[in-house]
Amino acid sequence: MIAILRGMLAPSALLAVRFRSLLAVRFRYLLLPLALAAPLALVALTSCSILPKREPTAIYEPARVTQTAQADWPSANWSLLVARPTASQLYETDRITVRPAPGALQVYKGASWSDLVPNLLQTALVRSFEDSQKIMTVARPGGAVRGEYQLMTEVRSFDSVYVQAGQPQAVVEVHVKLIHSMDGEVVAARTFKEAEPSRGEELGAVVDAFSRSLDRISIQVVGWTLSNGSRHAAASKAR
Repeated sequence: MIAILRGMLAPSALLAVRFRSLLAVRFRYLLLPLALAAPLALVALTSCSILPKREPTAIYEPARVTQTAQADWPSANWSLLVARPTASQLYETDRITVRPAPGALQVYKGASWSDLVPNLLQTALVRSFEDSQKIMTVARPGGAVRGEYQLMTEVRSFDSVYVQAGQPQAVVEVHVKLIHSMDGEVVAARTFKEAEPSRGEELGAVVDAFSRSLDRISIQVVGWTLSNGSRHAAASKAR
């Protein structure tokens, strides 16, 4: 009887042993990815720690020059929107570009403008119109003001250019269009360009030259816009 029982239990015992062996093998396979992941995670953390730190950047902003309205500027009783200037990818940046030789383009290392170049120009123009006190309303698009005229601009140059060794100039070139908002008529269009010699090659001196170039461009654009806009507004009323 005992022999019969042993014969009946033998297959069950054998099945249990095989089941435990199978579990052990599967458990080892489950642990293998974890064992491999730990060294990889350690390598990743170690790699992060040796990445170079970002170089400190000096931030510059063109200085504002006190402006006074010119005697021949007309007073405008119309409103104006100063659109954000368009620009090529080269000038959609806050880097300060320099052209050390014809066909060569670089940036000043460790330095940047306080804003993107088109934003610097837009801010300079809006402030110049406001400071002139010659126009009823001037604003940026997107607010409550619905301008009767729009000033569209394009940045064509905003570089430090070496005309000869040791003598950089701050070159600012802007193409401007004055548009009548109601019918989209281009009232007038003109390109303005200023090249202001820097007092030295130091970046501070170059930024001062940019301040003077941008200031003169802004003054010219304000006077030109007021004259052409007022002339067009008067002609429109007379029709």
